[in-house]
Amino acid sequence: MPEAQPAKLTVKSKTFEHNATMPRSTVFDGFGAGGENRSPHLSWSGAPPGTKSYAIILHDPDAPTGTGFFHWVVFNVPGDVTELEENAGVKGGGRLPKGAKHGHTDFGAAHYGGPAPPPGHGPHHYNVHVYALDVPTLEAGEASTAALLRFMMRGHIVAEGMLTGMYEQTAQ
Repeated sequence: MPEAQPAKLTVKSKTFEHNATMPRSTVFDGFGAGGENRSPHLSWSGAPPGTKSYAIILHDPDAPTGTGFFHWVVFNVPGDVTELEENAGVKGGGRLPKGAKHGHTDFGAAHYGGPAPPPGHGPHHYNVHVYALDVPTLEAGEASTAALLRFMMRGHIVAEGMLTGMYEQTAQ
C-alpha cells in the first residue's frame, strides 16, 4: 500500500517573497559573491496535530554538480516553534531554537551558506523545504548531510511545504 501524502505546510519569509530574488543579505560571503551570508527569516503554518519537530533543508537544484547544492540543513526544531528569525543559521547554532541543530552543508560546514551561483550561469532556484515530523528528534549530529536526514525522515513526514527564492550572479 502506498504511503499517505503528507499535509501541506505554508512557508513564508519576511526576507523575500516566493519566486522573488533573494536579497544580498542572504548571499554567501565567499566565492566572490559578496553577500552578508545571513539566513532568511522563515515562518510556517498548517502542521497537523501530532507534529513533534521540524527539519529545514535549503537546496539549489540548478547548481552544476549533477545533484544540486545543499546550502542549509536544520533539524530537531521543536514542534511548537513555527518561525526562525533572520540569521538563525549563524555558525555555532546559537540563534536556533533550543534543541535544534545544524547539519552538514555542501560548503563543508554546519551552518547557513547563502546563494553563490557561478557568474553568468543564469538564475538559480533556492528551495527552502520545511518538513513537519512525528518524532521529537532525529538521532543525527552536525556531520549529518541532507541526504542522511532525508533518509532518517522517511515514514515520519506528516506535512511539508516549500518556499523558493531566486538569485543570479551576473558575469564579472
